[in-house]
Amino acid sequence: MSNSATEMLVSATITFLRGYPPFDRMEAEALRFLVEHVKLAHYPKGARILASEMGVARTLHIVQRGKVRAKPGGGAGNAEHSAVTLGPGQCFSIGALMAQQPSSTAYVAREDVFCYELPADEFFSLTQRSTVFNLFCTQYIAGLLDQSQQQLQLQFAQRATEQKTMNSPLSAIVKREPVAVAPETSIRQVVELMASRHLGSMVVVDSAQQPIGIFTLSDVLKRIVLPGVSLEQTIASVMSPAPLTLPLAANAHDAALTMAMHAVRHVLAVDEGGRLKGVVSERDLFKLQGGGLRQIRHSIDSAGSIEVLRHAREDVRQLSLTMLTEGVGGQEITQFISTLNDTVTRRIIELNLDRHDLYGIDWAWLSFGSEGRDEQTFTTDQDNGIVYLLTDLMDREQTQLRFLEFARDVNDDLDKCGFPLCKGNIMASNPDLCLTLEEWEERFARWVRTPEPQALLNATIFFDFRPLYGRFNLAHRLRLSLFRQTQGNPLFLRMLAQNALGVAPPLGRIRDFVTGADPEHPGTIDLKKYGVRLFTDAARVFALARQVEATNTVSRLKRAGALMNIARDDLAASIEGFNFLQLLRLRHQHFEQEHGRAGDNLIRPDELNEIERRILKEAFRQARKLQARLKLDYQL
Repeated sequence: MSNSATEMLVSATITFLRGYPPFDRMEAEALRFLVEHVKLAHYPKGARILASEMGVARTLHIVQRGKVRAKPGGGAGNAEHSAVTLGPGQCFSIGALMAQQPSSTAYVAREDVFCYELPADEFFSLTQRSTVFNLFCTQYIAGLLDQSQQQLQLQFAQRATEQKTMNSPLSAIVKREPVAVAPETSIRQVVELMASRHLGSMVVVDSAQQPIGIFTLSDVLKRIVLPGVSLEQTIASVMSPAPLTLPLAANAHDAALTMAMHAVRHVLAVDEGGRLKGVVSERDLFKLQGGGLRQIRHSIDSAGSIEVLRHAREDVRQLSLTMLTEGVGGQEITQFISTLNDTVTRRIIELNLDRHDLYGIDWAWLSFGSEGRDEQTFTTDQDNGIVYLLTDLMDREQTQLRFLEFARDVNDDLDKCGFPLCKGNIMASNPDLCLTLEEWEERFARWVRTPEPQALLNATIFFDFRPLYGRFNLAHRLRLSLFRQTQGNPLFLRMLAQNALGVAPPLGRIRDFVTGADPEHPGTIDLKKYGVRLFTDAARVFALARQVEATNTVSRLKRAGALMNIARDDLAASIEGFNFLQLLRLRHQHFEQEHGRAGDNLIRPDELNEIERRILKEAFRQARKLQARLKLDYQL
């Protein structure tokens, strides 16, 4: 073909593309590059242009003439309803190209089709040459992320609907074995039992376990105290006879209606034989209807017992699940969980201060690890310590013993409220973590001076500290001391960066992901160890190097990233990747606990849908970019 003919063809192609986005806004030089590198291909009616069985996508397709049918899921019959038709000027296979994997959608010619086709190498070159085209592709991937978020919402919404609606049968609401007494039991025994079990009511049953009465806390004043009834009388003399009952098959709506009609706060659930199987309270119905943040916070702040706080922790979990169904992001949910867990911890500390004399001592309760970063998920244990000031008039050993006794009670109560004792003994009741400010400073200084493997491991835990209660200025002073030590020892930061590079993103050369070799959990990836940790470790080094006081990973990336002149788009992509990993962890932990298993962080990539796999791969790529910055900064 002559040069003039070639130029005419190029000009005609440019004119055609200029009629469609994003080519209508593309830079002239980039558009010409595109046109000079495409080839026109023909596909007869019914031909499969692109499908998963064809392997990794190698070409960008731009429809020039005809119509293409796109069927998600490889074109299976059950996906027919979601098929779409593409016409002239529209592109396809962007997602598969950028992910460098087979297309999850089958593209079939509905009639004779002509497509401009751009090879993968030139496609990636075009994204570098054209800001407009790069943004178009980025927004396409962002659209996939939105779709993934919507799918997560639908899954959680379905679970939430199944788990906690007013249509739920009472058999699904009643979780605990009922506590009941015989009618001849003394009032004293009943009241003592209610106090020890933290019960608001006691059911009275006959020999056949059929309820014949109920006694509540509100009955104590009007039926016992005011009339001066002897505590040795039987409970039958003061109980409310003929309590309201409903069969286990009745639903929460029935229970709410019964309570409203009869002005009572409890309904008894019975089986077919009329035997007691559980007690449904107003509180249970409140939880089904999604108790709001204000009510939960009020119940925590006013809690007078550990039992009330334990229930509040369950409310936190339920409200977190509701937030997932409403599309709230991973960062917001983990901070929400951490914030309310902080409130529970503070209330436990306050309750224990009534029994321990720490008056006149300046001290603070510190949290470490994920709690210190405001990044707690559904599965979390305790990581805490105490810092205090020791005056010349105070005996160091006696003062520490007072704090240790106090800390043991707090740690035990936290355990009762759903924060398991730390297996590694990273708790304030450990003498090594209940130290004066000077002792903490010296410990940090020793780790910085001698960055051995154990010292580096300690740094990843303890340098993410945050005060929860007491004199917050002590934590601030400790932070400033840490900055002085790290700024004076660049070798430590280099070793910490090298330690952060010890784990690589689980991206494969041939397969999408590299999964663990653990025979007990084949085909899984630990999202905490091989995902979230990569972001938190990099962010910690960035923050220490630039004296950023924040401990939260996203805050560290934003503040340190700005000081490092990292491009805003690159920072946003890193944060989105981190938040997506957190969201997957939350979903997985919830589903695991829902089936009675301890929530872990092990996900199976093969069980994710195609969109989730793409975003997961992109999240790991973002972790790789952060690690590349560490290598550059510290010449590793």
